[in-house]
Amino acid sequence: MDEEAITIRFTRDQALALSDWIYQVMFQSDGLERLVRTTGPSCRQIYAISGTLDKTLSEILMLDYGPRFEAATERLRSDLHGGAAKSTGSYQQSSSRKEHDAKNIQN
Repeated sequence: MDEEAITIRFTRDQALALSDWIYQVMFQSDGLERLVRTTGPSCRQIYAISGTLDKTLSEILMLDYGPRFEAATERLRSDLHGGAAKSTGSYQQSSSRKEHDAKNIQN
């Protein structure tokens, strides 16, 4: 089996959006269970990606995470559509994300 490492590069905005999506799928819904078997290798890799993003993105622990996330998604929408994008509403970070992330940092 080939164990050559693969590097994937994201902009900070892309990484923040992906991190938030993974968080929503893993902890705010039963989405992960619908996507992959929770005991399989795919699930472990999703956790590994999530952990790497969480260690890299200091923004997820900042008090102004919501506005930062919203600004990042607006920039991504604008880049995708080649101009100014309409806001889909303000993002409100749930206290459960803050509590969950704070517990992970302490451990």
